Amino acid sequence: MTAVLKGNNKMNNDEVLTEIIRLRHEFHSHPELSNQEFKTTEKISEILTNWGIPIVSTDLNTGLLAEIKGDDSGPMIALRADIDALPVKEASELSYQSENVGVMHACGHDLHFSSLLGAAYLLNKQKTELKGTIRLLFQPAEEAGHGGDQVLEKHVLDGVQAIVGFHNNPNLPVGQIALQKGPLMAGCYRFIVNIHGAVSHGARPEKGKDPIVVQAAIISQLQTIVSRTSNPFDAVVVSVTKVRAGETWNVLPDTATFEGTVRTFSDENTALVKKRFYEIVQNTAAAFGQTADIDWSIGAYPIKNDPIITNVVKNGLTSPVSTPELTMTGEDFATFEAEIPGTFAFIGSNGQAAAADLHDPHFVGKDGTIQPAIDYFVQSAKSLLDYFNTEKTN
Repeated sequence: MTAVLKGNNKMNNDEVLTEIIRLRHEFHSHPELSNQEFKTTEKISEILTNWGIPIVSTDLNTGLLAEIKGDDSGPMIALRADIDALPVKEASELSYQSENVGVMHACGHDLHFSSLLGAAYLLNKQKTELKGTIRLLFQPAEEAGHGGDQVLEKHVLDGVQAIVGFHNNPNLPVGQIALQKGPLMAGCYRFIVNIHGAVSHGARPEKGKDPIVVQAAIISQLQTIVSRTSNPFDAVVVSVTKVRAGETWNVLPDTATFEGTVRTFSDENTALVKKRFYEIVQNTAAAFGQTADIDWSIGAYPIKNDPIITNVVKNGLTSPVSTPELTMTGEDFATFEAEIPGTFAFIGSNGQAAAADLHDPHFVGKDGTIQPAIDYFVQSAKSLLDYFNTEKTN
């Protein structure tokens, strides 16, 4: 990547946008996977340091924290963007395609952290007017590796009173902001089930215990969790996405495995689905004289935007705000919201009817997303500092 030529407080707003778009193209061309974002971290650090924005020392292996401290003391808030890419081979026709074959910013995280860089530059120019501290979190490993947990476990956000983030949404027109208090994105849970039977010749099934029959029976019965257990007015998904069993055509195996995902919007539904899932898997296996073990893990909690923080942010935005559609996709930002009051928005990044969605090799997040995203970060930070300062004096 090329060096940043402009120093602190030297660019006007048009030059800032031009520079950030240029940087975004560079970052898009050099994506890195979760927990491997070493060059990305180094480049972000170089840029911020060149702009006179201090880097805060942390124990993170990748990703970083920077800080803009106003001339007056006051509250501390955080702005967050994720920096990792996906193991996807890019198939877009962009002139700045990924040069790291098999790795792509197919979720648009390059849009996120480039916009945070732009907001950092502008906020740093205005720091004499700020009454408080803005922490800039460039988070690693959102896609895989529980980057949010790493950040909290290493006390990176200690003392932060509110946190703000966003995700680009290619299904919305470029720049459109969608935000609401309460639920926004689903909790994401992964399951892996291993069924243990007994091997036998395919011609003599009575000599063994066929785990494939059990596998099929369990998968069929799992569909009743949504159709017969959860409330029809609640949004719940149970999807089996991967099935494995056997090595050859004439031998019944001794094990069969399947895995998949559960998505819910509430802890209550998660507990209900998990309980019923375990009952179906273990009792069905037992009915066939077999056993099953289950590995259930949390990918992300549901996004639940704090009502007060959301209203403060929403009222401080100069762009119109629409009501978002809930989505069953998950986001690591929920990890922070479980500990810190926060809000998370969607910002439109494409909007064409035929546009590829997130995680698609053809995904294109348009550069026009960046200016509205920068404004979202800057205006949110100022609104929250004003809110907490006002609360302190009341």
